[in-house]
Amino acid sequence: MRVLMLTSSYPKYPGETTAPFIEEIAAGLAARGHCIHLIAPWHPHVRRAMQERGVFLHFFRYAPHPALNIWGYAQSLLSDTAIKPQTLAAMPFALAGTLHALQRSLINGYHAVNGSAAGTQETHRPFDLIHAHWVLPNGVPAALIARQYGLPLVISLHGSDIYLAEQHWAMSASAGLALREADAVTACSNDLYQRSLRLGSRVPRSCIIPYGVNPQEFRPDTNARALVYAELGLPDEARLVVGLGRLVYKKGFGVLLEAWPHVLAAHPQARLALVGYGDLRTSLEQQAARLGIAHQVYFPGQLERHRAAMFIAAADVFALPIIRDQGADGLPNTLLEAMSAGRPIVASRVAGVPDVIHDGQHGLIVPDRDAPALATAIIRLLDDRALAARLGAAARQRIELELTWEQTAARFEQVYQSALAMRNEKRNRA
Repeated sequence: MRVLMLTSSYPKYPGETTAPFIEEIAAGLAARGHCIHLIAPWHPHVRRAMQERGVFLHFFRYAPHPALNIWGYAQSLLSDTAIKPQTLAAMPFALAGTLHALQRSLINGYHAVNGSAAGTQETHRPFDLIHAHWVLPNGVPAALIARQYGLPLVISLHGSDIYLAEQHWAMSASAGLALREADAVTACSNDLYQRSLRLGSRVPRSCIIPYGVNPQEFRPDTNARALVYAELGLPDEARLVVGLGRLVYKKGFGVLLEAWPHVLAAHPQARLALVGYGDLRTSLEQQAARLGIAHQVYFPGQLERHRAAMFIAAADVFALPIIRDQGADGLPNTLLEAMSAGRPIVASRVAGVPDVIHDGQHGLIVPDRDAPALATAIIRLLDDRALAARLGAAARQRIELELTWEQTAARFEQVYQSALAMRNEKRNRA
């Protein structure tokens, strides 16, 4: 199948950690024999070949001034909760650029497939289907082009798009229009699926496809501890808790810092590493200083994927304290990566967490925004190493059996086939 895929974020170079799930979905489908052409906005840090991992990559320029190169790549929103003023200024140029890039790909593909087709009785479509990631901002331009060319449309929801759609009637209307036009809608968690139905997605055309993980990339690694401890300068007796993700409100790292003095009271040698980048780094560092725990908290910054995997594998406990109502997480990649690494996990009962972790079986689940409960769960795992090992092993097993990228790609393939069949049935009835 020939697929034109539209996204507003993509890893800017191999191993970079901006929206790695988009690359894995595209590459997984290419590995199954599909021809994937991916369109994304240009970014000054993009370092990509024209084809990587079987995916054809097309980055379009849109900004009339360098200051407006702010579309996508986790930089359009302020801590994932509000649209930045620069983003509003860039919006008309980015949306026009998106439409132009889609249309250009279809026209160029048409000529490539049909050659000098003038005068022939039959021409062939260059693509079988359009797949848009994030209903906002990509659903409407993808729907317009899909309707113009009579192509099936698949829209995938990832979290921030649904959150934005719920904040303002105009964004809700735009999302609802695109969702009703789609031949299929996928959500990475049940939470997003239910919320999409309220915005206009239709039950027969909607389904849940969880993200996956590469169990060979994120795996138990007995060497990781020594490497990470040496990098951070930790003593051998220290116990390490790791939180990993963008430093934005919805990740709940402020709650984890509130919990940390309680953890230190029980385990004075415990250390916390908050791995990632984002708008709240300075604020979080200031919070740690106010709590008097700055010397027990480390901020290693953004890490490439192989180093992120090393930090996860070195953790005695992996903490995911995400919160509601300050943005929306679909199914955090870092959760699956920690499960794949066999780490004992403490996570909030938010978004897709309950979809993949059963409390007391694959990890411990606590209420969001509850620092004492978070601290109690972390202390429990630091105290009970047998429990920690059992939970980590069960999490790893679930990944291997159910949540690999190969399985994710196979599920998307089924959705593509259904969307194509539905569109063909419409054509036959017309």
